[in-house]
Parts: sequence; C-alpha cells; structure tokens
Amino acid sequence: MWNRLLLLKAQLLGHEGIKRYGANTAWLMGEKVLRMFMGLFVVIWVARYLGPEQFGLLSYAQSFVFLFTAIATLGLDSIVVRELVKNNAQRNVLLGTAFVLKLVGSICILPLLWFGVQFTSNDSYTNLIIFIIASGTIFQSFNVIDFYYQSSVLSKYVAFANTITLAISSIVKIVLILNQASLLTFAIVGVFDAIVLSLGLIYFYWQKTHHSLRDWRFDKVVAKRLLRDSWPLLIGGLCFVTFSNIDIIMLKQFTSEKQVGLYSAAYRLTNLWYFLPGLLLSSLAPALINVKNDPINYDSRLGLVTSFLFWIAFTIALLTTIFSKYIVSLTYGIQYKGAANIIVILIWVNVFIYLNSSWNYSKIIQGKEYSILYFHSLTAILNIIFNIILIPKYGAYGASVSIIIALLITMLLFSTFDLSMRKIIKIIFTLEFIQNAKKYL
Repeated sequence: MWNRLLLLKAQLLGHEGIKRYGANTAWLMGEKVLRMFMGLFVVIWVARYLGPEQFGLLSYAQSFVFLFTAIATLGLDSIVVRELVKNNAQRNVLLGTAFVLKLVGSICILPLLWFGVQFTSNDSYTNLIIFIIASGTIFQSFNVIDFYYQSSVLSKYVAFANTITLAISSIVKIVLILNQASLLTFAIVGVFDAIVLSLGLIYFYWQKTHHSLRDWRFDKVVAKRLLRDSWPLLIGGLCFVTFSNIDIIMLKQFTSEKQVGLYSAAYRLTNLWYFLPGLLLSSLAPALINVKNDPINYDSRLGLVTSFLFWIAFTIALLTTIFSKYIVSLTYGIQYKGAANIIVILIWVNVFIYLNSSWNYSKIIQGKEYSILYFHSLTAILNIIFNIILIPKYGAYGASVSIIIALLITMLLFSTFDLSMRKIIKIIFTLEFIQNAKKYL
C-alpha cells in the first residue's frame, strides 16, 4: 500500500494538468489562509472590543442582510463560469450580461429589506446598521470578473485583489478599535471593503489581462438563457443562506443579543473552513467540465476531490472538538467562554457542507440544478422547524443542534434516492479514490 501511495504521489507531481490546476489552487489557498488568520485576528479583536451584546447585534444585522444577498447573485456564479469554459469567445457578452443582472439584483434587495424589517421587533438603530451593510452589495456586482479568472485558471489575480482589500480593511478596523469607534462605524467599514475589492478586481482585469470593462455588452437573449439555467440555483442559494443564517435571526427574536454574540463567535471560528470546498472546486471546475461526457474520468476526478474534502473536514472537526475550550480561551477570552460547547457542535457541520459542496458542483456540471434546489429547500425547512422547537428551550445550543439534524436527515434521504450521492459516500469510505486517481492519470 505504501509503495502504491508513493507511486501515486510521483505521478501526481509529474502530471501537467495537476501542475496547472495545482498552481491555481495554490494561489487561492495562500490568499484564503492569509485571510483566515489575519481576518480571524481582526474579528477576534473586534469581538473583544465590542463585547458579546454589541458583537451579537452586528452579527445579527449581517445575517439579516445575508438572507437577501442570494437575490443579488441570482444563482449566476457557477453558470457563468460553466459558459465561459465552454465558449470563452463570448467573454464580453457573458460578463456584461451577468454584471447588469447582478447589479439589478443588488438594487432590488433594498426595498425587499425594507419590507422584511417591518416584520421584526428591530429598533431604528438596528435597521440603520442593516441598511448600511446592505448598500455594499451593489459593489459586489463587479465580482463577475472573478468568473473569468475561474474559467481561465488565473485565480492569482483575485488572490491579489482580496489580499490588498484584507490588508487595508484590517488596518482600518484596528485604527477604529484604538480610537474607540462606535458600532455604526464598523458597519460602514463593510461597505468600504466592497468598494476596495471592486477597484482591485477592475485594476487587475485591465492591467494584467489587457481586457476592458468598456467591451462588456448586455444581451437579452443571453440574459434569458442564463436566468433560465440559474433560477433553480437562485432558489437553492436562498434556501442555503436561510439555513446558514436563520439561526442568528431566530436567536435574536427568541433569546438575547448576548446569545447571538456567543453563537456568532463560535460560528466565526467554525465557518473559517468553509472556503476550502469552494476554493478547490472552483479551481478544478474546468477540469471536471471538460470530461463530463467521459463517465470514467469524470467519476475519477470527482471521487478524488470529494474524498480529499471529506477527510480534511473530518480531521478539522476532530481536532477542534478536542481543543475547543483552549481555542475559545486563547481567542475571544473569558467573556465568551460559553461559546466553547457551541463550537463542538457547529464544527461538525463542516463535514456535511464539504460533502454537499462536491455534490452541488457535480449537479451543476450535469445540468441538474433542480436537485440542489430540492436539497437546500428541504434543509432550510427542517432547520427552521427544529429551531422553533429547540431555540426557546436551549438557546444557542439548540440552534447548533438544529443545523446538524436538518443536514443529516436531508443527506440520508437523498442518499436513498440519489445514485450520485450514494456513489460519493461509497468512494469516501473505501480506497476507491486511489484507483480513481490512477485512472485519471
């Protein structure tokens, strides 16, 4: 077995495709790791400065806005990348059309937010913070530039833009803390971050790839085609955002801002690792799309990626469970000690998220977006039901358990009826991914 693994390693390192996609993934990985550690440092400092109550209020406002941000994306992200890989000659039409659609979507969420806050018990100060944070989504329309980089395996430029934004944002937040700034000021910084990132993406698109935004064109026919393919992902995205943020919203309504603060602190530490599936899968998307009509190679590549993701998630969850109390003590401090037990539960959500991410990508590539819609819809409904039952009695612990139960039930149901999910689960718990890698090479 050891010799087989050594041989596989040598083959992987010498393979041109692995080198190309590996380099692209390395750039993204480097940026995400830097963001993880530097961002975590700043978030922890902000959380310590604000305290559980104010940090809980800021987290609540962010989560409330996130419930509507899926509308601004329109489910276009993976669809546009897929179309760019298939026909890069249509780059300007695809990017221009996607930009206009996302811009319209981001503007539309503002009146929807106003309508949504009418059904809450928020005071005027909380609503002000919500609308300040929401205004930043308009600038996120420029993220369509990232779609081009993903399709061309040139994600290092996105990494550059994100790193610059992170550095500037971190410095600004540290200055605010040292000057004892108000909570409102930290909400405004979120909008500032979106503007800086947009400028960075535009600069690298123009300077490094010699393309111009002035060449982008909107096409009604293309817009209709993109929306026709993306609407299941839009609904699925709404459901995903709902089950990943509704906990904080319901905690605020049923309990207190302190409970929201403790839950948010734990959530920030556990969702640090959410970037890995998207990073790896977005970087390898062209390699999967190019062999979608070759079942052997397609299953081999998807199986290898899925197995890799699962065992990473499992390892992270196990280590975090063992050292949870030390992690909270070293990061947030004694005022957040109640977050330690919450982390032990939430960290295992990553295992389900990693598996679901791989399955989602496979469905998008195969053009079966409806399956994603059904999965996320069922998970969101179950999560809300269990939140209603558990949060009033158990607070943040109940919210954590609700996510686990909802994901577990949904995945078990889909593994019963969906052959591809059963295949993914089988690959993980066998050595089949090694044979798959050898076939791929």
